[in-house]
Amino acid sequence: MVSRPDGGAAPGAGEAEVLEPRKIRLVISASSAGTVFEWYDFFIYGTLATFGIIGRVFFPGGNETLQTLLAWAGFAVGFGFRPLGAILFGYLGDKLGRKYTFLITITLMGVATAGVGLIPSAASIGIAAPLLLIFLRILQGLALGGEYGGAAIYVAEHSPPGRAGFYTSFIQASVAGGFVLSLAVVLVCQAFLSQEAWNEWGWRVPFLISLILLAISLWMRLKLSESPVFKAIKEAGHTKGNPFVESFRYPGNVKRLLVALFGIAAGLTVIWYTAMFSTLSFLKGPMRVEGTTAEIIVGVAALFGLVWFVVFGRLSDRIGRRKPILIGYALTLILLFPIFWLIGSAANPNLAAAAERAPVVIQRESCEFDPFAQAQREFCGRVIGELTKLGVRYSFANPPVPAFAMATSGPQAVAVTIGGAPHIVRDTAEVRPLLESAGYDFDPVVPGPGGIALIVVAILAMTALSGATFGPVAALLSEMFPPQIRYSSMSIPYHFGTGYFGGFLPFIASYIIARTGDPYSGLWYTWGVVLMALVVSYFWLPETAGPTGKAEH
Repeated sequence: MVSRPDGGAAPGAGEAEVLEPRKIRLVISASSAGTVFEWYDFFIYGTLATFGIIGRVFFPGGNETLQTLLAWAGFAVGFGFRPLGAILFGYLGDKLGRKYTFLITITLMGVATAGVGLIPSAASIGIAAPLLLIFLRILQGLALGGEYGGAAIYVAEHSPPGRAGFYTSFIQASVAGGFVLSLAVVLVCQAFLSQEAWNEWGWRVPFLISLILLAISLWMRLKLSESPVFKAIKEAGHTKGNPFVESFRYPGNVKRLLVALFGIAAGLTVIWYTAMFSTLSFLKGPMRVEGTTAEIIVGVAALFGLVWFVVFGRLSDRIGRRKPILIGYALTLILLFPIFWLIGSAANPNLAAAAERAPVVIQRESCEFDPFAQAQREFCGRVIGELTKLGVRYSFANPPVPAFAMATSGPQAVAVTIGGAPHIVRDTAEVRPLLESAGYDFDPVVPGPGGIALIVVAILAMTALSGATFGPVAALLSEMFPPQIRYSSMSIPYHFGTGYFGGFLPFIASYIIARTGDPYSGLWYTWGVVLMALVVSYFWLPETAGPTGKAEH
């Protein structure tokens, strides 16, 4: 059972309730299964966004880059409302109990997810389609804001001393499990449907499957009893009148909230989303890996990577929570770019070699390019848009070649060099043939067995970094905060951190790539957030595990 931040027992909680093995398995399996299904509901949108389906159906237009950005903006909206859900359901969890609160959240999530699958396309109902989509994403965000904290705390408060890291690690693995399940469902649906049927209506099936998962989750969770810690607090009359307000008044809690936000939630979430969504987008986009192949590679690697969460959660019971997290952050700063360089070279070595052999240089010092514009004002911007769509990095000449650059004085001409060879581009349709003549190949590829093996190893390395920083976190956050306000205090920083730093990662990374033309440039966002998290955690994160572990006041 989780102790107070000062190391004492929870007020009125007594000793940890010793559960039979059968009951503890039910606690873990029901909580974990519900978490898998709820994150499946949330991630199925992101999975389909990597297919281009969300942008095509709900945000149609002539600018593919804009479609992608709007689709990821819709993804981010759900994350943006997670903190509000954390406040609302954290309050209910500390007032009404852990069990009934996460029954509410999973019901709301299942209904909202199924609703997405029923929205007509923008071609049918116009702007109402994206507005309905955003509304349902908001409901999903609210539901998810209450789910994770409830499930993690529920398991933590059933854990015997010295086992919280191991038991709660299954909740952490379940988050990743939701992503794996979303990929698996999409692949199965594609296997049984023609491409025409999939594009027309089949993509809606994964959303509607949420109703089946909701029924299973409710059936499992209704068998659970209330957390013994909450029951003891309630019987002793120690519940708080307003747990949200008390989270900011309790001695030392504001510092703990800030450390949990900037040192824990922000860092772990950008690593995980980079390992999953950024990897999948990178393979299917700039690296031109055939879609189904990329999904299977990432899905298989993510499935095997689930073990890292349990390994590091269990390890944190022995060596403490801080060490795995700090080491994981430090190694991420060192290995992030090399891991993606390895993925790029293994996924499409010919394309990677062409980018090195024949770099694209625009013979201007700068060029106006707006990724959010339906149509670029300048022809130069339209050329950059074509390069961005193809996933080809570019740079500007500084200074431009004087005589050659004169061609750019006209409104419909841009001077570029590809591998040092000069070209005058007068139509965006010329861009791809020029690149192909220089050795670029944009046809979808299937990496060889050796390349696939290297990609899987690289993704497993990323999931190991994620497991080190994510695996111990449910136990750590539960131990950091007093039980009377634990649901609120844990949920608020976690969902602010994961909602804003992590939820906006695909959007921000895509924008950086669109602006720079470098498919690796979006990783700088992850690198910067992890650096911040490492500094905060190194100086201010307390150790909470073991007989001497306790949160600071």
